[in-house]
Amino acid sequence: KPQLVASNDRFCRFLEEYCPVVTETYYPTIWCWEGRMQTLLRPFITSRPQVQYRNELIKTADGGQISLDWFDNNDSLYYPDASTRPTVLLLPGLTGTSKESYILHMIHQSETLGYRCVVFNNRGIAGEDLLTPRTYCAANTEDLEAVIHHIHSLHPSAPFMAAGVSMGGMLLLNYLGKTGRDTPLMAAAIFSAGWNVFESVESLEKPLNWLLFNYYLTTCLQSSISRHRQMLEKLFDMNLVMKARTIREFDKQFTSVMFGYRTIDDYYEDASPCRKLKSVGIPVLCLNSVDDVFSPGHAIPVETAKQNANVALVLTSCGGHIGFLEGIWPRKCTYMDRVFKQFVQAIFEHGNKFFSM
Repeated sequence: KPQLVASNDRFCRFLEEYCPVVTETYYPTIWCWEGRMQTLLRPFITSRPQVQYRNELIKTADGGQISLDWFDNNDSLYYPDASTRPTVLLLPGLTGTSKESYILHMIHQSETLGYRCVVFNNRGIAGEDLLTPRTYCAANTEDLEAVIHHIHSLHPSAPFMAAGVSMGGMLLLNYLGKTGRDTPLMAAAIFSAGWNVFESVESLEKPLNWLLFNYYLTTCLQSSISRHRQMLEKLFDMNLVMKARTIREFDKQFTSVMFGYRTIDDYYEDASPCRKLKSVGIPVLCLNSVDDVFSPGHAIPVETAKQNANVALVLTSCGGHIGFLEGIWPRKCTYMDRVFKQFVQAIFEHGNKFFSM
């Protein structure tokens, strides 16, 4: 069984009644139980549901643009009125977009419940041009704030929550830690977030983890900015950035410089959601596996979570990073997908019972 960490008895009772998956035994796929294997195989094993998006480009205060992919769900039987149709904002991981299999599965789950989804693509990685020499990072929440304000202004009467995966979860937690209760979001779900960036990069720099994950992700980051090289060369030594062989080197030469941090340690401290967890002011459910090399079990802020009545952690012993495969042939639904579906349904359909407690 997963470990459910929550200081708020009301939150625990609410989850046990309306999101019972968090108390059920999770059986990882028997031939794929090790965390690194779960992490590596999920993108190849799981199906990719067909999703038709409507793209929208919104302008930012600094002259940039953000690409949003909408799944309007206009055929919703449960919520035919678009003005009150519940909306889920989805935040993909480090180099992820609306095309990631885990995002497509979240949209598929939301579709069956009648909800609308919006995917927040970080600047410059979803095919749109960079209009300014700026991309994104886990600590800077300005773009996310603009997106949340934009969506809420379009549908002010619609119930609204968000779900973030990996770096998307870190960004969402940092936003919630900054805003407290001053947000139009009712609640949030966080999956496989890296809680302490120092611990995450140290884990990813161990030889096997560097070989399996770190080097590949570094090349993905470099690939995501190479298309915008002409724009970015105005501010950066791109030859030096392209020589990075670890995420830490990339962040030292590029990310921390872009967002004005004096040192990479200053950036990593600001980017670590564990520092802001006490300030979260709305219900948040966070799923992590303790065998996740991107977010080591010893770095999960269990004691800090117990000090905030709005926070619940669900910790599994297996599952890896965005893995959580289950069943003999895990093509379709994962444990993570089931947690997502039950929690968003619990908030949208029964949240009034929790908020009135």
